[in-house]
Amino acid sequence: MWYILLPLLILLLVIFLRRKDGKTLKLPPGPVGVPVLGNLLSINSVNPHLSLAKLVRRYSGICALRMGSVYTVLLTDPKLVRQAFAKDTFTGRAPLYLTHGIMQGFGIVCAEGDHWREQRKFVSSTLKSLGMSKHGYRREKLEGRITHYICQLLDKLKEMDSPLHGVDPLDCLHHYLGNLINDLVFGKVYQEDDPTWKWLRYLQEDGVKHIGIAGPLNFLPFLRHLPRYKNLMKFLIEGKLKTHRVYKDIIQTYREGKEEKIYSFLSAFVEEMTRRASSNEDLGSFNDQQFYHLLADLHGAGVDTTMTTIRWFLLFLAAYPQEQEKIYEEMVESLGERDITLDDRGRLIYLEACICEAQRIRSVVPLGIPHGTTEDTTLGEFNIPKGSMVVPFQWAIHMDEKNFDDPEVFKPSRFISEGKLRRPEAFLPFLTGKRMCVGDELARWILFLFCGKIIQRFRVSIPQGDRVDLEGDCGITLVPKPHKLVFLERSAS
Repeated sequence: MWYILLPLLILLLVIFLRRKDGKTLKLPPGPVGVPVLGNLLSINSVNPHLSLAKLVRRYSGICALRMGSVYTVLLTDPKLVRQAFAKDTFTGRAPLYLTHGIMQGFGIVCAEGDHWREQRKFVSSTLKSLGMSKHGYRREKLEGRITHYICQLLDKLKEMDSPLHGVDPLDCLHHYLGNLINDLVFGKVYQEDDPTWKWLRYLQEDGVKHIGIAGPLNFLPFLRHLPRYKNLMKFLIEGKLKTHRVYKDIIQTYREGKEEKIYSFLSAFVEEMTRRASSNEDLGSFNDQQFYHLLADLHGAGVDTTMTTIRWFLLFLAAYPQEQEKIYEEMVESLGERDITLDDRGRLIYLEACICEAQRIRSVVPLGIPHGTTEDTTLGEFNIPKGSMVVPFQWAIHMDEKNFDDPEVFKPSRFISEGKLRRPEAFLPFLTGKRMCVGDELARWILFLFCGKIIQRFRVSIPQGDRVDLEGDCGITLVPKPHKLVFLERSAS
């Protein structure tokens, strides 16, 4: 008879644990899971964002479930997302085994507490020194650095293009956008066939896929004993260590003055370490391990999400040529024959609206960047326990018809009101709050210039007879499936 009484005993235990100071704690509603696995069996490993979106529709704005050993709160109400992430108690890192084990709290994505605050302040200050400002010489210099790599990309697309069969722009986008980020993060660039650079690109592409495959390890740590996951962990850890050795060599070369010293995150970090050491000041979080992990975070985030957004932008504009022509007509009317610059952001409203719509309709990180609670707290009418993983469910927010009418339709006009760009409260491509993307404005600049200059020079289309797949493959990021595009120079069309 014990197995009949067991569910009742579990229910009584849950009720007891929910009580605090004699009062029952009200936790967010959610589906009942199974022992050990929790709700993991409800999640489709191929399209987790779609299965989770279907699951959370039963609840209103907030839903709790058990992902293996991790208590998880999914937020699908943009107001709740903004309310939560404005609080210090939601600035912790998510309690994930894989990221804890590999990153060990270093970098900026997986850091928390005073360590995270100090490093975020450093990154923000360095961005300003690089030129992230409204006016001035530094801004002009930064725009020049961005434009330099875009011009190289445009020439490469012209050289590669095949009007009949098209080309897959992934490799050249990765090289030229990657070299822009190399320039800003490391202060150096690579030739396209450089072995180190080819390996770093391979590791970034494959590493994201492997982390996606290894996802269950985050919630079921005992899986690390199985051969499949042992090999995945070995790949990820060895890849990290090899990457750090590459970074160590770059840092050493910079310190020895063997190459031209260009201002970058790397140079700024070295300067801060040197300043603190020379003044006998506590190094704080400025140590070698933090250095390597921060460089990896900045480079990975700078390349992966921005490149994926550009790919979706080009694919959707090829699938919706009428929207592409509206951008070009706006450019001709506003700019004439001169090249697009950052000063045109207020003029080229339709271009910006199309970029926003690409970010909405295909959220690059569909599950958002998960946060963790640093202490027991509340959100709305619910109690959120310490150590919870809190997920801003971007896909569900961006594809909810309560927030955006006809969410499955590519409709840039939704971001325009009275001739001006509008960003609705429910539009959260860079998230919000204390841990929102620190480089959001730089990312907007890069997207505006890359996307604008490509459309200004080329008419982008799908090769005749090809079928457009707009669903994508979902790992950590949601990326387009392999595809080809035709880049026809407008002057030749």
